Amino acid sequence: MRDSELVSIALPVRNGAERLEGVIRSVLGQDHPSIELVISDNASTDATEELCRDLAAADERIVYHRHPRNVGLLGNFTHAARISRGAYIRWIGDDDRLEPSCVSRALAAFAADERLVLVTNQVAYTRGDGQVTTIPYPGPAQGAGLGSDDPVERFTEMLRLLNESPFLIDPLYGLLRRGPATEIPRRNMLREDEVYAAKLALAGPWAHVPEVLSHRNWRAERITRLAGRLDVPPWQSHLANTLQCRELLRWLRQAELTEAQRRRARTAVLRMFARRQRRTIAHRSRKLLSLARLV
Repeated sequence: MRDSELVSIALPVRNGAERLEGVIRSVLGQDHPSIELVISDNASTDATEELCRDLAAADERIVYHRHPRNVGLLGNFTHAARISRGAYIRWIGDDDRLEPSCVSRALAAFAADERLVLVTNQVAYTRGDGQVTTIPYPGPAQGAGLGSDDPVERFTEMLRLLNESPFLIDPLYGLLRRGPATEIPRRNMLREDEVYAAKLALAGPWAHVPEVLSHRNWRAERITRLAGRLDVPPWQSHLANTLQCRELLRWLRQAELTEAQRRRARTAVLRMFARRQRRTIAHRSRKLLSLARLV
């Protein structure tokens, strides 16, 4: 991998003036010499614009774009990648932090395997109570799981991971080749990040660097509140499982798969749906029992 290979770090933000300086320092402190930081400001009403313009004037590696109106969380997220110039793209949250070797370690994995579309790394998550959590994902055995040449094996492994801990692996905050980062269509909906992760699994093999190279803040959020932040109809929160699986099945119809592969992938989606529905029913039953005890 050439040191001159441009890597774009896409930073979507809205009203993040109090959080931005730390994440920007960590991006500009990467040991890979060719970095572009693309800040997409979603019509912030705080001091974000002034801060970013000052920082961009002081460092030519920073590209700042401001939307005149709110384009939505997903719209700003995808726009930050589209206006970047790098052959590789990595998204970062406005209160995240990267270790200095985060980009270079991922690029080394790309250099070792030309098949790869994505390289993830171990992430340390800081919860709302200050507790730091990281769960090692051992990565696939040689030629298996997310590293397989079989798209359905990768897809099935991703669906399995979506039913495991959210701290295990985070494909949306890995380093991607430009094509998958900007060309795979995305739909504004609940659990869109999981749908996009499954689409990435179909796009090509992944590698994983089993080191903590990035840090994220994580807070549990009720699905109804998330619907409001995404500006999707509230009723979707009651049908999130169904809508997610419908979107996955829709994508499988247009994915470049053989009919046999398509059948295997559909079976994996339906298994995930059944498992999630069982969990949802069990959760609602526990809530009803708790309410009954109060009567």
